[in-house]
Amino acid sequence: MSIQNLIRPTIKALKPYSSARDEFQGNSDDMVFLDANENPFENGVNRYPDPLQRTVKSLLSELKEIPQSKMLLGNGSDEVLDLIFRAFCEPYQDNIITLPPTYGMYSVLANINAIGIKSVPLDENFEPKVDAILQQVDGHSKLLFLCSPNNPTGNSFGTQAMKTLVENFNGIVVIDEAYIDFSNAESWVSQLEKYPNLIVTQTLSKAYGMAGIRLGICYASEEIISVLNRIKPPYNVNELTQQKAISQLEQNERTQQQVSDILKERDVLVDQLNSITYVSKIYPSDANFVLAKVDDATKRYNQLIEHGIVIRNRTTQPGCENCLRFTVGTPEENKILIDTLKSI
Repeated sequence: MSIQNLIRPTIKALKPYSSARDEFQGNSDDMVFLDANENPFENGVNRYPDPLQRTVKSLLSELKEIPQSKMLLGNGSDEVLDLIFRAFCEPYQDNIITLPPTYGMYSVLANINAIGIKSVPLDENFEPKVDAILQQVDGHSKLLFLCSPNNPTGNSFGTQAMKTLVENFNGIVVIDEAYIDFSNAESWVSQLEKYPNLIVTQTLSKAYGMAGIRLGICYASEEIISVLNRIKPPYNVNELTQQKAISQLEQNERTQQQVSDILKERDVLVDQLNSITYVSKIYPSDANFVLAKVDDATKRYNQLIEHGIVIRNRTTQPGCENCLRFTVGTPEENKILIDTLKSI
């Protein structure tokens, strides 16, 4: 497979924008910067941020054992995904493959970018139907999205199924690992050397507790990263976001403790949900949420709203009829949820 053959011709021919901070590559200590038309009066954010977010990437490199040259950071994972669309998918010509129920932004971004969508629903156990997926592939199928652990179902896909898809899909396979920090499954980041058509996306929004700063991460080959860097906005990750990310990544032990606490609370939540009479099934979860089937999802959702509790009603999603998704909260929040569920 040639990655170059998958890139849109207009992207290959593109001359990327070169910012002032891109052009100056020397040591910035004791330099007088009069190149970017910035306000010269120091306030902490009067200068443009590092366009390549080198300090953030250096910390991620230590944690993930991946070189910085195989990383791209974005304004949330949604920007990362949008860049992937724009790099590889020709509008009104190419298509993607999604496996519903799954993260809804894949289809939204496809529609925004005028890209066709081929949907192959997961089986009754929320696992990929490998043969059915590969049968849908045609000469214009550019991206295959695998969300594992999957949202909204919570399960991690079987390793062999994913391996077969990565090895047999003649396009880019995007594995969305937004919830990987809550799972015992090994990240597919470790397989980047083996599979040049693989992109793995992660985020600081979930386990790292930084949904408010909007920082998404893309891991891929240097070839793919270089393509995405050509089309990303020059200063797509702002200085405040970078500072907050650095602070959080330097406290990795605290993050790991919070993940451990969330997993313990997930077990408590599952145990208590099993005692609710109108809960008929609880699906296995490798994430920080639990999907449960109830007697009437819309009725129960509205009852919880009336009691001041907001969850997610997933009943309209394929295979999720009468299912509610519960995010694992603090012990106090989970107790309020369970007490309310029992009272209604």
